[in-house]
Amino acid sequence: MSKPQFAYVTYIATTPGKLWEALTSAEFTRQYWGRDWPDRGMHRSLVSDWQPGAEIKMLMQDGETEFYGEVLEADPPRRLSYTFKFMMGDVEAGSRVTFDLEPNGSIVKLSLLHEDFSPESVADHFIAGISNGWPAILSCMKSLLETGKPLDLTKTKMDA
Repeated sequence: MSKPQFAYVTYIATTPGKLWEALTSAEFTRQYWGRDWPDRGMHRSLVSDWQPGAEIKMLMQDGETEFYGEVLEADPPRRLSYTFKFMMGDVEAGSRVTFDLEPNGSIVKLSLLHEDFSPESVADHFIAGISNGWPAILSCMKSLLETGKPLDLTKTKMDA
């Protein structure tokens, strides 16, 4: 039986370097991460020095850590992979996120793979959350890169 995973592909009118910055810059991520969660505060920042083995944190507006992990692979501007962990009660839930960036003329193909959910008992919870979260986050990032403004999803009811 295959293990659960979430895959998503989008095409963005940008350069690989700008897309890499959008994925790794705390200032850039603050502009688009979490815009679909107005009830939990907007403007999260993804913080790391992006070296393999380095810590990664998603900081909320109030400075609290929402999720954390470790950089597994950083090959700018081609590939980024990190663990994605958070506490579910007394259980640390974890997974792996991998981005592949492929230039194609004036656009970049961005492929996301979110997999290796542990413990397996939380895989359904993970899949449900990220199936709504990643498309919204990446759509906001795409809009920001292409138009200079992220999507305003605060007035949109997202499927839960």
